[in-house]
Amino acid sequence: MATQCVGQAARYVLISFVFSATWRIAWAVTRYSIPEEMEEGSVVANLAGDLGLSAGSLLERELKIDVLHNKQYFGINKETGELYISEKIDREFLCPMKTLVLSSCLLKMEVTIENPIRIFNIELEILDINDHAPNFRRETMHLDISESALSGERFSLNNAVDLDVGTNSIKTYRLSESDHFNIEIQRGSDGTQYVDLVLQKALDREQQTVHNLILTAVDGGVPARSGTASIIVRVLDTNDNAPHFEQQVYAVNMTENSPIGTLVLKLNATDLDEGSNAEIMYLFTLYTSEKTQAMFSLDQDTGEIKVKDVVDFEEIKILEMHIQAKDKGQHPLSGQCTVMVYVRDVNDNHPEITVKSLRSRVKETVPAGTVIALVGVSDRDSGDNGKVDLSISEQLPFVLNKSSARDFELVVSESLDRETVPEYNIILTVTDRGTPPLSDNETITLELMDVNDNAPQFPKSFYTIPVMENNAPGSLLSSVTAFDPDFNENQYLVYFIVEREIVNTSMSMLFSINPENGDLYALKTFDYEREKEFLFHIEARDSGAPPLSSNVTVHIIILDQNDNTPLIVSPWRAHGSVVEEVIPRSTDKGHLIAKVIAIDSDSVQNSRVTYQFLQVPDATLFSLDQYNGEIRTMRMFSYRDPRHQRLVVIAKDNGDPALSATVTIKLSTAEHVVKSFSETSEVPLEYDIFSDLNLYLLIGLGSVSFLLLMTILVTIVLKCQKPKPPKATPPCRNSVVSQRSSTVADSTLVSNDAYWYSLFLAETRKGKVVVRQPVPKSGGYIVSSIPRSTGLTETSESAASTLQVRCRLLQFYL
Repeated sequence: MATQCVGQAARYVLISFVFSATWRIAWAVTRYSIPEEMEEGSVVANLAGDLGLSAGSLLERELKIDVLHNKQYFGINKETGELYISEKIDREFLCPMKTLVLSSCLLKMEVTIENPIRIFNIELEILDINDHAPNFRRETMHLDISESALSGERFSLNNAVDLDVGTNSIKTYRLSESDHFNIEIQRGSDGTQYVDLVLQKALDREQQTVHNLILTAVDGGVPARSGTASIIVRVLDTNDNAPHFEQQVYAVNMTENSPIGTLVLKLNATDLDEGSNAEIMYLFTLYTSEKTQAMFSLDQDTGEIKVKDVVDFEEIKILEMHIQAKDKGQHPLSGQCTVMVYVRDVNDNHPEITVKSLRSRVKETVPAGTVIALVGVSDRDSGDNGKVDLSISEQLPFVLNKSSARDFELVVSESLDRETVPEYNIILTVTDRGTPPLSDNETITLELMDVNDNAPQFPKSFYTIPVMENNAPGSLLSSVTAFDPDFNENQYLVYFIVEREIVNTSMSMLFSINPENGDLYALKTFDYEREKEFLFHIEARDSGAPPLSSNVTVHIIILDQNDNTPLIVSPWRAHGSVVEEVIPRSTDKGHLIAKVIAIDSDSVQNSRVTYQFLQVPDATLFSLDQYNGEIRTMRMFSYRDPRHQRLVVIAKDNGDPALSATVTIKLSTAEHVVKSFSETSEVPLEYDIFSDLNLYLLIGLGSVSFLLLMTILVTIVLKCQKPKPPKATPPCRNSVVSQRSSTVADSTLVSNDAYWYSLFLAETRKGKVVVRQPVPKSGGYIVSSIPRSTGLTETSESAASTLQVRCRLLQFYL
């Protein structure tokens, strides 16, 4: 072995000399190259001969060797002058930092001799031998691969480490024979080799659950040395979709000195699986250097890559990250991508905005296309950092037109309305195209001047104003106010009543309006019984040029007040007098004594009249109907009842407070009542007892009666066409017939209810039956009376009366 080492040393030793001379000391550098791990005692070289010294003088000149290390690796045979190995040299121990690069490993010595003193510098280059086999960090690597993994899918493996350098370092990797797997070797930027396990054929868990593989790392030494690692691949079931990145390589630009926490990139990997198999976790792979991982953080859940430490452009310009997206299935799958981060210099100049021209006030009717302002932009940066974009921050009726590379026009793009927006604060934002972009803004205030473009508007198109009658003149009825959204004089309104005459009376004579605030006043006192409503228009006109106006309809309704006392029209009597009535003492129970009729000029509730006894001598003898005013006997008169009795009836309306009128009836009883009909047939009454409502009712009743009478007339005409006996014609005359024994009724034509009622009372006192039949088209009645002494029943009396009425009507119309 020693012989072999000596021979080997002889082959490796290379000598080079550098000489220099001084006055007393000669400096020389002698270099030898020897392999590491030479046996102790192995001769490196004949130092005395190489230095030009006599071997016999070495003892006399006291030759010394000083190795510049802690260990004494070499010795000199002072007899022969040979340099030999005193301790084994391990290159990897001596030069630990030179294992991965092709740098020389030098061992320096100083050789000193005296008489005269000379110092020689000796450098020994320790050459690497293949004394280390490749070694894996993990002897066993476990991989879980789904049976649904696709051919070509890659799986990262731990690479091996070899302390030797050069050709003695790792040269290649080999994989044991397999039908499903192969390996691919990749080389990093520093020359390091990485191994990917590549799936070549789909796996089937049901055929083979575990694949045992051997990965061998082989160096380039002679003879070659190797190291192995066991790969145990477990085939997982059915999570058959691996996460997939949108891109295999992402290129990201970022500025140096970005704040910690700045988002660099948000990765997005997708997984077509569901549930936990689709939940993705992002991780750095083994290919990502520890330095890169120290500068950036990767959120496992969101895939956000953020700045973790200071990134200095002067220190590093390109960063490479290898990201793995792994799902959270029971047997996770993964996908990989590479993120390239390009660091560039800081964009440290903000862009600027200069307003060169500005119209701060314009009319609201300014047309589209009008230029409001001229704006210039600038940025002292260059490249993309100096390129700027100008924009309006909000959706406003303005646009920016580019007039030159650095100038813009702010132009009106839509119609403006001061009533909607009276003033605009236009924020102009200039942004450069740097990363990240810098920006600046400028606010332009534009005020819109008003134009009279809005007519006054009333809140309602129709006003109904109720007014109680008997109002005080000059009282406020209501306020009719309009609104104009314009400004200043365009907003000032003037109100006036649109003239309209009613029965030669102008509205301005009845009502007045305040031209400034629209308050409506009554100029007179209204009477519901004379006027019930008014309809007119009020116009509101602004003060613009030209003025605009609008009008509204006003409906004044006069409300009734209980201001009319009921008027008693029956029984008729002179003012302040007492009504005298005479009835037979043999009157039966229920006999009509009198009927009190009162009318009220008010309306609705205020015109409803009820009747009550204010004074009655015997409550058991007389009754009064509170609604129709009929006074009747409740029993027959007895000999105890006085012959003269006084009845006082009050007629009261339903107003609040109620108004009333009274009538006094002096009632006398006699054994036989004989009274001329003519005395009661002419009773003057000039008061119209019909109110509007009663008139409507009478018209309806008259229409029905007219149809009935027409039917009767047709029947009479048909009967009159038959032959008549010469003396059977009933007596028909216009005067009053007073024959009590006749079965034909006495008749007369009346046209007034009060007159008819007086006639009714007069004929009743005579013991006759009175029948009233309306006459069509005349507005009056045919009143017939039949003596009770004829012994006719009520039915026969009516029939007789009807016959007489038919005769009278025929005579009247013929």
